[in-house]
Amino acid sequence: MSYATSHTPRTKRHARIRARVSGTATKPRLAVYRSNRYVYAQLIDDESATTLAAADSRKATAEGTVAQATEVGTTIAKKAQAIKIEKVVFDRGGFQYHGIVKALAEGAREGGLKF
Repeated sequence: MSYATSHTPRTKRHARIRARVSGTATKPRLAVYRSNRYVYAQLIDDESATTLAAADSRKATAEGTVAQATEVGTTIAKKAQAIKIEKVVFDRGGFQYHGIVKALAEGAREGGLKF
């Protein structure tokens, strides 16, 4: 099954990651997408193909993209705690674990999520 919609290097990396990473209702997948302007995070239960919670930086109050990503991480952690989720599987979406993606992960850890 191919998850890549095009054959860019990022989508190929994402397909490799998704072949190994899957979320459940008790331990959902924390999927990260980074566009040129915003960063998005979702908690996904792959068994039932549903999104349990989502957060993005479109309404973030922090200045700078790294600070906004940290804010998104803490927001998704609060939403996860509201639905009684403590552990997640991290899906970096083919992006490098650096900068914005790393800041989001650290913000989620500060918020109480365990990877």
